Formats: sequence, structure tokens, C-alpha cells
Amino acid sequence: MSTISRRRILRGMMDGAAVSVTLPFLECFLNGNGDARASGAPLPVRFGTWFWGLGMVSQIFTPKTVGPNYDLPEQISSWKDIKQHVNLYSNLNVVTDGRPPVCHYSGWIAVATGEAPLNGSSYPRESIDVTVADVIGSGTRFRSLQLAGTGSQRSTHSFRSTDAVNPPEVSPTDLYQKIFGPEFHDPNSPNFTPDPGIKMRKSVLSAVIEQSTDFRRTVGSADKQRLEEYFTSVREMEGRLALQLERPAPAPACKIPAAIDKEMPVGIDAELVASRHNIMTDMMVMAVACDQTRVFNMMYSDGTAVTSRKGFPRVHHTITHEEPVDTKLGYQPDSAWFCTRSMESFAHFVGALAKFKEGDGSLLDRSLVFAYSDLSLAQAHSLIGIPMMTAGSAGGRMKTGIHFDGKAGPVTRVGLTVLQAMGVQAGEWGVNSLKTGQAIGEVLV
Repeated sequence: MSTISRRRILRGMMDGAAVSVTLPFLECFLNGNGDARASGAPLPVRFGTWFWGLGMVSQIFTPKTVGPNYDLPEQISSWKDIKQHVNLYSNLNVVTDGRPPVCHYSGWIAVATGEAPLNGSSYPRESIDVTVADVIGSGTRFRSLQLAGTGSQRSTHSFRSTDAVNPPEVSPTDLYQKIFGPEFHDPNSPNFTPDPGIKMRKSVLSAVIEQSTDFRRTVGSADKQRLEEYFTSVREMEGRLALQLERPAPAPACKIPAAIDKEMPVGIDAELVASRHNIMTDMMVMAVACDQTRVFNMMYSDGTAVTSRKGFPRVHHTITHEEPVDTKLGYQPDSAWFCTRSMESFAHFVGALAKFKEGDGSLLDRSLVFAYSDLSLAQAHSLIGIPMMTAGSAGGRMKTGIHFDGKAGPVTRVGLTVLQAMGVQAGEWGVNSLKTGQAIGEVLV
């Protein structure tokens, strides 16, 4: 039998013109087990975060059963097709250690960084996705991708510091151009021609970095820190440019999606937010499959979510403050409606990764998604029992389909577990009362 090349091209004629069509990824491009490229290089493991604002309603969110095969209360009933991939972590708390709790802020900051903030305008440490990206994100064109279904440029939880924030993409059209526009190189194409303009940009950045050492000697400590953050960004950009000058590694599952040439309308209606979220999710999945990034962050809604509903005069955040508790149900039904919609979008996010075939499994099998909110009960701004989930097995490093009761422990137990599953050398994580050395062994392999 003749050897089949990694990417065979079918050639022919149409109306007198030569045409070529690349074959889709086939099993013959993998090794015998289907768990690595034919070259022997392992398929990459990816990491993502997913955030939604204003928590949940425990009565209809938290499963009554703990461990595998947990039940699906009303608010997470949309998980029926993804439950086997999702771990849910309940009864884990944020402790602020005397620092004033900042509404819709202290909770998610503690979950994302392992430390409660001093105020509502600063970040105490880098976000967990940046920590992971330093380990797995340097070999791709984008160290990470930030997406926001909110449509707001301020909707991001990805940062190295207060002064080094990673802005999100909020437009599906702009996202497509960023990923699959002129600078995209198909990793499975037999042809590769580096852009000479990129080489020039890389050379200019190199010259700037070389001059930075002398300049740093002339400034104070605060400016030195800012300069280090700035030049870290420059070095990361230079690395991305360097990758653009090299033929990309094969990405077996890569299929370039059709271009999006019509901009979505701007708005905060729940249906529009979900549609924007879902379109950007599907595009993000293709970016991951094409190995353009291995770290991604999606924000469905902000901590002070202003998602609206047709026929309702108030937005979600306002409703959590003004809606009375239904005496029969024991909770705010209109507020709960918005939380249920967010879980439907989470199901789409996880499902999109789970349905996408890669090798002997799916993209989700080689990913770990960390989902969390800013609080538990929005009406009380409660930091007790903040809901968190993980989805995917991180390439076999995590068990899935488990409900874990944290027994009033710190939320950082989940963060430490995530870091260890992603190969970050971390024996402990967090600060002060949030500091923990206890990863969740029930879900780690």
C-alpha cells in the first residue's frame, strides 16, 4: 500500500481553470492509537474559563446527590447531554480576611486569583488563565483568546496585573478576522510563505527589547515593575510574530469556518446575548482545533449583568435587588429565569467542545474548562457556596461527572486542582485564609 501524505491535495479542472481541494483530517494522519499525531507529537491539552454573573438559586441548582451520577435540578436541567463531562463543586466559600467585601467583585477575584481584593479597582495577583498560559500557551499564535457574549470591551477576567489586562473580542465578525483573517496560516496546507512584513516587525521589537535594560536602570521601582509588564507583553508579541515566520505544526482537526460578513446587532436582550455567545463559541472551537490558541476565556455575562428580557422593564441585576421572593417557591422566579438561561449557554459551550471530533476523542477530552460566578445568592451578595464547575478531562488527568461537596472549604481548592491538572507546578495556592494545599483528590486522576 502506498504511503498517504499528511495532507493530500486533490487537483482537477473546472471551466478551464486548475482547482485544488484539501482532504479533511483522516485516521491515517494519526498514530495507531489515535491519541497522537502520526509524527509521534502528542495532541495538545487546552484550558478555558467560562464566567456568568449573579450566581444561582440553590434550591433549583444544587444537586441533592453527591458523587457520580448526580441529579439535575431545574436550573441545570439543560446539562442532560453534557452531565457526564461536568464536575460541579458546591459548598465552597470566599473569606475576605477583614478586607471589605466588594459586591460583585470580591467573589470572582478570589476564585480567579486566590486572594480577596483590597478594593474594587485593583487585581491582587494574575488571573488563573494567565498562570496556565505561561505553561501551555507560548507555542501558539495567540497566547490566549478572550471572548465576551456581553458585547462589552470591559468584560474580561484575564489579566497579569491591574495595568496589564487582556481585552475581549465582542464582535463575531471581528473575531473571525482576528483568527482566520489575512495573517492566518492553514496548519494543514502544503503551501507556506511567511510574510516579510512580519519579519520587519519582529526585528523592530527585538531592537526595543535590547534597549530596555539600560532604560530600566534610570527609573524607580514602581516604573520598573510597569516596564517589566510592558516588555513582557512585547516579548509575547515577538514570540507570536516568530511563530508566524515558521510553518505551523499540523492540526488534524482544523477546518476553517465560513466567513462571517454580517455584524450582529448590538444589544443586551437574553436571546441576543445567547446568540452572540454561541456564534463566538463555535468560532473559538475552530480556533482551538486549528491550534491558534490553547487558552481561551468566555464571559457570558458580567457580575452586574444587565441582560434584559422581552416584556420586562428591568435588567437582571436590578431584578435581583427589587423582585420579592415568591412565598411558595422560596426564591425570586424572574431572577432565576436569567440564571437558567446562562446555564443553557454553558451547556452549548461545553457541548460544542464535546461534539468536535479530534483523534480518538473530542476537543473536550483534551481540554479543561473552569466555570465560576461572582457569588451564590445575588439578592444577598453572598460569598458562601459560590458555584463552580469544571468540564473535560484535561487529556485524562481529571475524572468527570462528579458533584463534590466542599464542606465549607475555600474556593481555592478548585483553583489548585485546576492548576495541577494543567501541569502547573503548584503544591499550594491562595493567600491568607484562602491559602490551601488540598487539591480535590476525588476528581484528579
